[in-house]
Amino acid sequence: MELGIIGKPSAGKSTFFKAATLAEVEIANYPFTTIDPNVGIAFVKVEDAAPEFNKTSNPREGFILGKYRFIPVKLIDVAGLVPGAHEGKGRGLEFLNDLNKADILIHIVDISGSTNEKGEAVSPLTHDPLKDIDFLENELDYWHLSILKKGWEKFTKTVTVENQNIKSALAKQLSGLKITEEIIEELIKKLKLTHHPSEWSNKDLFELASELRKKTKPIIIAANKIDIEGSEFNYHKLKQKYPDLIVVPCSAESELALREAAKNNLISYIPGENDFKIISNMLSEKQKKALEFIKKNILEKYNSTGIQNILDKAVFGILEYLAIFPGGVNKLEDSEGRVLPDCFLMPQKSTALNFAYKLHTDLGKNFIKAIDVRTKRAVGKDYMLKHRDIMEIITRK
Repeated sequence: MELGIIGKPSAGKSTFFKAATLAEVEIANYPFTTIDPNVGIAFVKVEDAAPEFNKTSNPREGFILGKYRFIPVKLIDVAGLVPGAHEGKGRGLEFLNDLNKADILIHIVDISGSTNEKGEAVSPLTHDPLKDIDFLENELDYWHLSILKKGWEKFTKTVTVENQNIKSALAKQLSGLKITEEIIEELIKKLKLTHHPSEWSNKDLFELASELRKKTKPIIIAANKIDIEGSEFNYHKLKQKYPDLIVVPCSAESELALREAAKNNLISYIPGENDFKIISNMLSEKQKKALEFIKKNILEKYNSTGIQNILDKAVFGILEYLAIFPGGVNKLEDSEGRVLPDCFLMPQKSTALNFAYKLHTDLGKNFIKAIDVRTKRAVGKDYMLKHRDIMEIITRK
């Protein structure tokens, strides 16, 4: 599971990345601060299952905070994109390719309008952040087009001469983008393309590239810097213009401040919550005022800083992944006494058999049945998993 962070320079990508991972990354207000992509571990949040059995989980990976379990996902932050990135401007092409493995893209937009299209600082509200969405989607479309057109003439001749099935041939050609035959078939019908690629126009190819991008690289918008006065107007304008996009107001700086304070045992804070508790008497007046600002202007107004919500919506909302716990009906502990030590993210429509193979190839090969630990009901290999299921796999000895 990989989440890619994209956006123009100085929109707040590195701050978002650090807030989500607490990694040491360079943060500065000038273009191309990020040169090499930052790769780190962030966490998505689910309600833990162990308390249902009056127990406390001991995760092998991730951690427990309150009633929640935080499950690791990979986060990659690439250099800021500028208009013309697909033509190699800025450091565009190199870093567009860094996003190739990402399952979903988090577009960090400076909703305050305090940076222009190049990422240079301007007065708040003087740049229209809606333009940032248009330019970035355009860059991604042209990037997909460049991949699609690579070796296109040779590809079309081969398909024609060998009378290949266009669905299979194109899916194989684009396998690096996680394109399937089903996706190709769906888009050929949607765009009313012929089954002879040599007949497709440049317009056809661009429309296909754009649709492929939407299918394979879904985007969630992080409307960052919402704490700057006047940003709310731009946020509502963005929501109105792009009703189909998922847009989450956020303040990466506020989240970073809260997580740093919690890390230093100054406050008690669960990411994604709308409150925190001061647990230290060592706070300075400046720190108290900063926390009060965050509480009043971010948490009470938007119900969270938005960072955790974005991660959770990306994985569980848009991608529709499921969090599944392996466990036993009679014993939730592993051989070392750890309660529900593992929790796996499974794609939507995963079955009990898929989960068995996820745990170990031998479990899949020798699968007999699975047992729903909560209900103690036996289910077959085709059982469709549900979010937060606890499953025991029974195999042949």
